Amino acid sequence: MTESLFDLEGSVAAVIGATGMLGGAIAEGLAKHGARVAVLGRNADRGEARAEAIRETGGGAVFVEADAMSRDSLEHARDSIERELGVCDVLVSAAGGNSPRASVTENQALGDLPLDAWRENFDMNLVAGALLPAQVFGTAMAARGTPASIINIASVSSHIPVSRGVAYSAAKAALLNLSKFLAREWATEGVRVNTITPGFFPAEQNRALLFNPDGTPTERGALILGRTPMHRFGDPSELVGAAVYLASHRASGFVTGSDLCVDGGFLSYTV
Repeated sequence: MTESLFDLEGSVAAVIGATGMLGGAIAEGLAKHGARVAVLGRNADRGEARAEAIRETGGGAVFVEADAMSRDSLEHARDSIERELGVCDVLVSAAGGNSPRASVTENQALGDLPLDAWRENFDMNLVAGALLPAQVFGTAMAARGTPASIINIASVSSHIPVSRGVAYSAAKAALLNLSKFLAREWATEGVRVNTITPGFFPAEQNRALLFNPDGTPTERGALILGRTPMHRFGDPSELVGAAVYLASHRASGFVTGSDLCVDGGFLSYTV
């Protein structure tokens, strides 16, 4: 029988931010393809529920409480995963968010943006979203010298700044740049580092921006749909294939430093 390119049996995957919608979908998808998954996040109730949902469908999963802003917390999580599941060879870093205080609006010009809000966005999306996980998990992977995969979650705003969200866009652009640096740094150590760039996926933090209470698109939602050639938003399940592909050493063993866009064509739009 031919071995599947996308069989993750024997892999141990840590998914930071798996308590959220997109990270959670990726965690469930990796488990369905055979990986033992550590669900990492700060919310124990949501994390335990995610891990239990994976186990109920026959997958292997544990919840490990972790704060991606704390190196000590991530180191503790890494050690706990090794004890409970084994050595981690797949890392998905899906932590991030947006501080509205660092957005340009009708009432706040660029020159008025508070510096601490800028730092908050960079802390959430660059430090927690890529740097600290790489320092804690990636350094350990590189020291082992065996095949490993790091997948950082970027954004379409990594490539083109979205209106208003200037600090978020800049931080996500930095994440993309750092990921490419890490890919080059660890290429001979067996560690592949790639990014997934999601388009617009309705989630808890942006649903009110995209939809009116009656379910119709808001003005901003309609603008996004108009710039998306597929004329729809993404579903979290549509990120799973990209994550499984990049996690599988058989499927993407010669792929590093790449950015896989799952955006319905958003970045191909022009006038």
